[in-house]
Amino acid sequence: MPKDDVRAKKFLGQHFLKDERIAERIAQSLSGEVANVLEIGPGMGVLTKYLVQNEKLNFWAIEIDTESVEYLHNHYPSLNVIEGDFLKLDVSTLFKDQPFAVIGNFPYNISSQILFKVYDNRNAVPEVVGMFQKEVAERVAAKPGSKTYGILSVLLSAFYNTEYLFTVDEHVFNPPPKVKSAVIRLRRNEVSALDCDEKLFTTVVKTGFNQRRKTMRNALKPIGKSLANIPEDLLMKRAEQLSVADFVMITKLLEE
Repeated sequence: MPKDDVRAKKFLGQHFLKDERIAERIAQSLSGEVANVLEIGPGMGVLTKYLVQNEKLNFWAIEIDTESVEYLHNHYPSLNVIEGDFLKLDVSTLFKDQPFAVIGNFPYNISSQILFKVYDNRNAVPEVVGMFQKEVAERVAAKPGSKTYGILSVLLSAFYNTEYLFTVDEHVFNPPPKVKSAVIRLRRNEVSALDCDEKLFTTVVKTGFNQRRKTMRNALKPIGKSLANIPEDLLMKRAEQLSVADFVMITKLLEE
């Protein structure tokens, strides 16, 4: 097996992008409105090279693999590289509580976890540009009533506007994945806070979709709160049929 393939398989489900045009297009998808930028999982720097060229950015990268960190230091000596796991990173310490954009060709098997962490730090992350497995990208961008509409669809659309930018074929990666990929962009909307308990909102959304074939009347039983105040038309629907506003209303009524 070629050395590059061995290295690629070592990573956390990551497939390395080898098409320079795609990498440049991803880098150019940043709006430029956020000066602080963090790249997650730069690997051998195919995307990094287009980001370090932009002198207007306060650009950092976080990489978990020691060999790649060494490679990045050698090839991009001016780059600020953190050797570590983004999922364990205290983001408040990174840019001294200033907002920052997130970008990357994200490892498939932790891409959803990255988005959940973005959601948890939504007031610090006004923009995300990322390459995901196409199925995950479609799920994030899905609307109510769609079969792909789920937990991430609701949580992220509550605070972000999502754009599905373009689809990426398998052959531009090493090793080629068995599925297509897609690049999406999330940009923070004008909602500063929901009109309900946001922690309970998250619980309601997750509980509703954990039993997505059931109506909300049955799906919400594990929460252990009275459903008496919730309109019957909402209780008779399944989670995939509800909008963000519907989930907010249910949460607010549960509080009462």
